[in-house]
Amino acid sequence: MNISEICARKFTNKIVMEKLHFVCALAGFITFLLPQDTIAQVQNKELAPAEASAQTTTAQTTTAPTPNFFKDRKLYLNENGSNYVKFTFMTQAWVRSADYNPGTTINGYAKNSGTDISIRRYRIQLFGQLTDRVFAYSQFGENNFNNIGDRKLGFFVHDAFGEYAIHLRALSLGAGLSGYNGLTRYASSAVGGIMGLDLPLYQEPTNDVTDQFGRKLSIYAKGKLAKLDYRVSMAQPMAIQKSTNYSATVGQGSSFSQKPPKMQYNAYVMYQFLDEESNMVPYANGSYYGKKTVFNIGAGLMYQKDAMWHLNSTATDTISSNMMHFAGDIYYDAPTGSKGQSISLYGAYTHYDFGKNYIRNTAPVNPSNGSNNTTVLNGGGIGYPAFGTGNTLYVQAGYKFKENLIGTTTLMPYVSVQHANYDRLNDSMNYYDVGVNWLLAGNVSKFTIAYQNRPVFNTAGDRTTTKGAIVAQYQVLFN
Repeated sequence: MNISEICARKFTNKIVMEKLHFVCALAGFITFLLPQDTIAQVQNKELAPAEASAQTTTAQTTTAPTPNFFKDRKLYLNENGSNYVKFTFMTQAWVRSADYNPGTTINGYAKNSGTDISIRRYRIQLFGQLTDRVFAYSQFGENNFNNIGDRKLGFFVHDAFGEYAIHLRALSLGAGLSGYNGLTRYASSAVGGIMGLDLPLYQEPTNDVTDQFGRKLSIYAKGKLAKLDYRVSMAQPMAIQKSTNYSATVGQGSSFSQKPPKMQYNAYVMYQFLDEESNMVPYANGSYYGKKTVFNIGAGLMYQKDAMWHLNSTATDTISSNMMHFAGDIYYDAPTGSKGQSISLYGAYTHYDFGKNYIRNTAPVNPSNGSNNTTVLNGGGIGYPAFGTGNTLYVQAGYKFKENLIGTTTLMPYVSVQHANYDRLNDSMNYYDVGVNWLLAGNVSKFTIAYQNRPVFNTAGDRTTTKGAIVAQYQVLFN
């Protein structure tokens, strides 16, 4: 006899009936509070053993497992975990000892060399698959913070975009401030997964000139068609007048036009022969440390009409020209042994057309803010001409030793070389970066030490000397 049957019975004793009413009411309230699956399990106990077992098994196989927030570091929005919001952060701290370019000054004082401490990158990400078709991504952070930079300034929006999947695999459309760029694999790099000390900076040709550290106000389409991964975008370039080191001077060497810019078009496609890489976000990984077997061949372009200008030979007229870049690259990352060994290889050819004799330096976290030598093309500190009209070859290679090589950690030495022939220079531009990663916990905790060698050019375009730097980086990544 169950509780319902007992409560339905009539008793002649008034006290018994009052107590029975109280017990039945309490039982009804508890039943109301209990989850429905718990009620079902209680009710199943009254069935024959075979039937109860069959119903319990059916319930276990049809109910999705409850996601573990602490394991996956996500806030789940549905029972099966397909919709979620996630939070991550990363810091890369540098200590560097460098020989400076001739004529370097710091706040007006001459310096030949020095040691500096800086924050190369700091990132906070907040993103999520809000529904099966709606994805949103935001990223905030700071780049190149050192002792001579502005304080309490520089924390800015890197990404802020949303997208809708027309087809869950083949086509998604998005808009906002994003890194869905064209040209090459590392035109959009996952900075937390860089294989070496730094990414190939030259592959971001408009970085902080007409974009926001490689991110552009754009609309884009992306997707996968069988093994072909693609992205295309239309971006509105940001005003050159707001860029760092803007100069209103127009010379006979090409520079970015000060006229209101026309739209910029970007595209990059890659054929993924082996394991597929995710295109959930724009950013490409440096190495999977043997967790995947990836072999991709890619090609891309970037085009903007009348993006550049320069004076004619008599300096009597300003001539506008298009910006047109194209590139091809190849990437291979795979395990090589049974104990966690792996290899990572990347090569790229890039043709840049910024217009007549364009040249531009880069100087990551430059410890200098001046130069008293007007014959040095590189400027002060650790700058070198990474960008220019011409052709560039880039190669990087790394090898990860077996797991638990040093206690529970391992090492991954690497080398990268940028070889460029730019119209503005009389000699080739060769930049070397050789180092080793100490993988304390993969990319979560990583220590890197590297030697970098850069060429120094005079304003005539001749290579006069080379300078070196030793850089140590510690990365912490919560992902």
